[in-house]
Amino acid sequence: MENNQYQLNSKVIMKKQHPCGTNEWQIIRIGADIKIRCLGCGRTIMMPRIEFNKKLKKVFE
Repeated sequence: MENNQYQLNSKVIMKKQHPCGTNEWQIIRIGADIKIRCLGCGRTIMMPRIEFNKKLKKVFE
């Protein structure tokens, strides 16, 4: 995925589901690491940008 396809507050769909049952996330921080918030339960996680790009399926907003 191109880095230009997402930005702060974009909503994305990841390849794997979160344990709460949804795979929809909102980007809340962008840098060397990317912080995302689950839209189902509100949990936040941080992951390296390279790992995020591998796990990203689609940007839907």
